[in-house]
Amino acid sequence: MNDFILNTEDREFRAEVRAFLQRELAPRAAAIENNEDWTAVKAVVRALGDAGYLTLMFPDLYRGALKSPGLTHATILSEEAARINYAFETTIATALSCAYPLHRYAQPAVRDRYLAGIVEGAQVGAICVTEPTVGSDSAGMQTTIEFDEASDEWVINGLKRFISNASVADTYIVYGISNSAAAPQKGMSAVVVPDATPGISFPRTYTFMGRRGCIVGEVAFENCRVPADHLLGRRDEGFRIMLGMFNFERVILGGSGLGVARSAFEIACRHCQQRLSFGQMLGSKQQIWGRIADMSCRIDAAELLTYRAAKLYDAGGLTPKELMKPASMAKLASTETANFCADATVQILGGEGLTKQYGRAEQIFRDARALPIVGGTSEMVRYLIASVDLPDIKLNL
Repeated sequence: MNDFILNTEDREFRAEVRAFLQRELAPRAAAIENNEDWTAVKAVVRALGDAGYLTLMFPDLYRGALKSPGLTHATILSEEAARINYAFETTIATALSCAYPLHRYAQPAVRDRYLAGIVEGAQVGAICVTEPTVGSDSAGMQTTIEFDEASDEWVINGLKRFISNASVADTYIVYGISNSAAAPQKGMSAVVVPDATPGISFPRTYTFMGRRGCIVGEVAFENCRVPADHLLGRRDEGFRIMLGMFNFERVILGGSGLGVARSAFEIACRHCQQRLSFGQMLGSKQQIWGRIADMSCRIDAAELLTYRAAKLYDAGGLTPKELMKPASMAKLASTETANFCADATVQILGGEGLTKQYGRAEQIFRDARALPIVGGTSEMVRYLIASVDLPDIKLNL
């Protein structure tokens, strides 16, 4: 199918990265899912770094064949990885979300120190936003980032939770309140915190229903100090940095949702053309082929929205606020589609869809459920979309 969004070079890149992941990730996917094998995860991350795929967002660092690498290609990478194993894709998406503000806002010496390991695949990063009482309402953070003039250091105190790559990341981007007297969105800053910094700890790791192999937990900061030059951008401008990061993350999550949706759809289509029911192929039944048609339409719609947002980002010229709506639409459509397709596939497979013995449908069902929650819930991104369409109304969260 000609998708009308991706060009020939983009499609050739998809074929290239799909073959790469089939070699590197597919043979390790079972170990990641069944054994939560972090060694397997790290091996594939390193392979991606060695191949140059983790520099797709950074044209000044990229050395591959693409003429204009960007978010479009990072999203393709995300989609193809999630199609094989969403837990693994979460690890690299989080690392890229850490690399993005490092590359764009860190001072040169700090950027060079921490970015290289991530894009080379030797290290991973993490983003610390969510707190025990703060999810989508990021402006209500309790974590503080205060400047100590005597030591020329930033001092971080607080607790973050639901942090992907917690305890295994090498570099943490931490958001917190640096000016409590300012309006909530005007007094936030972001700092770089290396993993060995005194005062950083990891109280617990979570056990999830899905995404096995993706390490998620809490990160605590107690009088954790980093040098003054570890500030990203300017003091009290962290909310603007975070907004740009969220646009990036939500488009990437559009790719994640597409990958999960496609893997479910492929299983359903294969089953429908192999399983006999009442003397006929299962797919010949109206209720079944109706589900297949709905899945197919939703995947195509999500693809168009996701790659439109990626292309808009890559074209430049739009502010983070202007990119917010298309990025949110991509995230909403693709992650909801992933859940729809995962649920429909289990239903089509019947009892087989509930077991590990008959394939990956049950894993995909468990994995997909996280997608409408992470990176901004479906309810939150609907709010962001509607806030643009209803500018004369102050929407009530």
